[in-house]
Amino acid sequence: PKVLKPGTICILLQGRFAGRKAVVVRTFDEGTRNQRFPHALVAGMNVYPRIVKKGMSQKTMKRRSTLRPFIKVINYNHLMPTRYVLDGVSLKNELTAECVRDVEKKGQAMSTVGKLFKKEYLSQKNAWFFTPMKF
Repeated sequence: PKVLKPGTICILLQGRFAGRKAVVVRTFDEGTRNQRFPHALVAGMNVYPRIVKKGMSQKTMKRRSTLRPFIKVINYNHLMPTRYVLDGVSLKNELTAECVRDVEKKGQAMSTVGKLFKKEYLSQKNAWFFTPMKF
């Protein structure tokens, strides 16, 4: 679909990460040899950073501002696109479809995505992406 472009923030509707926000990294409209359905490579937030207040100690602030990302290949039917776009993060160079299958590459990709998300979180842009859904 025209709506699912790289950088678009989506909400996952099915599976382990249902209700989590993710960014579309790559789209595969015709599918691939392994997955013959239209799908997207997404990177999202598994554990969101918690609220930090002024009176907290540095140690507490650091612990509460940790986040845990995930990387996944998801069918278009299980994604709900939003109007928001994550501009500051360029994940297309870091992530490929192979890094989801290979364990070592996935670990490296997860740490890279985590660092990029952390940098974006600390810049306080796109605050909506870093808050959990309320439902």
